[in-house]
Amino acid sequence: MLAERFLRQGLPGRRHLPATAHRRGGHRAVPHHRTAPVADHPAPLMTNGLFIAVEGPNGVGKTTTAARLADRLRASGSAVHVTTEPSGTALGKLIRATESSLTGRALALAVAADRYAHIETEIAPALAAGMTVISDRYVQSSLVLQRLDGLPVREIWHYNAHVPPASLSFYLYHTPQVLRQRLDLRARRSRLEAAGSPEQEIALYEEAFAFLAARGWRQALINCRGLDPDGVATRLLRHLEQLGT
Repeated sequence: MLAERFLRQGLPGRRHLPATAHRRGGHRAVPHHRTAPVADHPAPLMTNGLFIAVEGPNGVGKTTTAARLADRLRASGSAVHVTTEPSGTALGKLIRATESSLTGRALALAVAADRYAHIETEIAPALAAGMTVISDRYVQSSLVLQRLDGLPVREIWHYNAHVPPASLSFYLYHTPQVLRQRLDLRARRSRLEAAGSPEQEIALYEEAFAFLAARGWRQALINCRGLDPDGVATRLLRHLEQLGT
């Protein structure tokens, strides 16, 4: 099945990831392979801090995981800033308020504009101060949700081509059955949450993973099956240890 292939697949990472895939308690690091340079490779942020993106389909536990990871890092003495997309800026709030009526290209452009403002006004300053920044959603969400909204991946990337890569992006995985059960418990679902099935989102995240891997992004897949939030955070911390954090 596509979801199982996404879970098993090792795709190219960047030079700081281990050269060979290995397993530890059900998670795996992403193997490194050299890839040809591409014209649309964005420059990384110049920073003293660590920038972490937490991604995955709706209902997988991104917000809970970001908060739990932040707690664990703070307990070890790190200064941590947690943020989300759409951002808390005026534009981000407008996107949240109009998401049911703003669609397609208009929404994709608004989300990209909010992302650039988010980086400039919140993420980059926190990183420059030496903080670890954890973002609940990043560009991967555009590569999935805007496709559910009818746009091709190349157009979405055109709007986001200058977005700097995170230090490490985590893709959380759970089964479609569990995702569907969690979404059914929500009192309200956004238009895009209701637009695609868990199976569709998992498949599109697989494609987003491959797309960004070809552009040198550091990424790791995290299997959340059978884990509580602390267990998921522990797996993320193990990957961060491999980066020397």
